Amino acid sequence: MAPQLKWQDLGFQYMQTDSFMRADFTKDGGWSGLSACTDPNMSIHVAAAALHYGQACFEGLKAFTRKDGSIALFRPEENARRMAQSAKRIVMEPVPEELFIEACKKVLAGNRDWMPPYGTGASMYLRPLLIGSSPRVGISPSDDYVFLVLAMPVGPYYKDGFLPVAAMVQDKYDRAAPRGLGKIKAAANYAAGLLGDLEAKKLGFTISLYLDAGTRMHIEEFGTSNFIAITKDNKYVTPESDSILTSVTNKSLQQLAADFGLVVERRAISLSELADFAEVGACGTAAVITPVRSITYNGRVYAFGREDEAGPVLTKLYKKLLAVQYGEEEDRHGWMMKV
Repeated sequence: MAPQLKWQDLGFQYMQTDSFMRADFTKDGGWSGLSACTDPNMSIHVAAAALHYGQACFEGLKAFTRKDGSIALFRPEENARRMAQSAKRIVMEPVPEELFIEACKKVLAGNRDWMPPYGTGASMYLRPLLIGSSPRVGISPSDDYVFLVLAMPVGPYYKDGFLPVAAMVQDKYDRAAPRGLGKIKAAANYAAGLLGDLEAKKLGFTISLYLDAGTRMHIEEFGTSNFIAITKDNKYVTPESDSILTSVTNKSLQQLAADFGLVVERRAISLSELADFAEVGACGTAAVITPVRSITYNGRVYAFGREDEAGPVLTKLYKKLLAVQYGEEEDRHGWMMKV
């Protein structure tokens, strides 16, 4: 049973709810059925492949209480397919799409009292996780896997909400190697950016922007999420690279941008193009869009619009996507899956 929560005051952080879902894969038996678990502590072998060789990947998606009172997941099939791609890349057993979606629906049903009401600005965040559980001290993939789905109510990723933040180019460290794991949601990818992001915060910047590791001449991703920009001639541009995670949010925003009549370009973006952008944002599941007011690189500050207000195009895209998610506008593209 959920406590009396102040929905409008929620941050983006872990919160223990009533239950989470679990399924296990064994080499001989295949996937088990789903079970609801209540104890947040789990037993795992001290030599588990996830702990020693990084066989772990995860996802993040949201469910919303909509204007008509229904509950719907935002594009869960996209997350299921992305997790399967992640699993295959690091030689894990992919979770079948139907099992993934069933787990998402059941974890919502098991935590119904924790579902934020419509109008509060909060949502339910789901965290699917896949880990290799077989003991390994020699380098080889696990035979057995554990699939979990957690659910918790969340508010905005940043406490100030949809307000512009300052960023810096972090060229002291590489986020992902060419032909490496940057295109999948492997747990280790995020560890690679922790130090660079922490150093940026100590300098007063909210987020870091990483460059391609091969030449350090092209923009790749923010430490938190995908890079998007609106050019001064009204194009929506976002980097194309084999080292960038394919974002469900970015994919959706590209469709909305096209609906609004913007030209959408997925291409290599040179660092020198920063001066050509009217608006810049970081986009992902947690924050949807984080507007970026400036990017600092080698002592030069590239400014984008006003410091206290997001630009008009990103604002329009942000409001439109939220309106679809909360059922305030028509879901033209069939993105919402009712639970």
